[in-house]
Amino acid sequence: QVQLVESGGGLVQPGGSLRLSCVASGFTFSLATMTWYRRAPGKERELVASIDTGYRTNYADSVKGRFTISRTNVKNTVYLQMNSLKPDDTAVYYCRALYLREYWGQGTQVTVSS
Repeated sequence: QVQLVESGGGLVQPGGSLRLSCVASGFTFSLATMTWYRRAPGKERELVASIDTGYRTNYADSVKGRFTISRTNVKNTVYLQMNSLKPDDTAVYYCRALYLREYWGQGTQVTVSS
């Protein structure tokens, strides 16, 4: 059974940092492209960052230079380090795995507010 479990969300002040984690199980993690998405209230879901099996990364323009995606295959985990957070980063953040088909986690809430 495939599972993706996100953690690390919370409330942070503008300018602060958070690190999200997504632990995967039930499939060959090292063969999956992993992506973080987010959905803000009243907005459509958007891609935040992705990392493929060759560790190539891709970022939304809105987070370039502030967010870093990484993966540790031995731990079946993908991370999203988020620095210099802004109120516009407030959203539910989802982890997605693409391996033969796509799998999604339940999401973790990130709120950036003073």
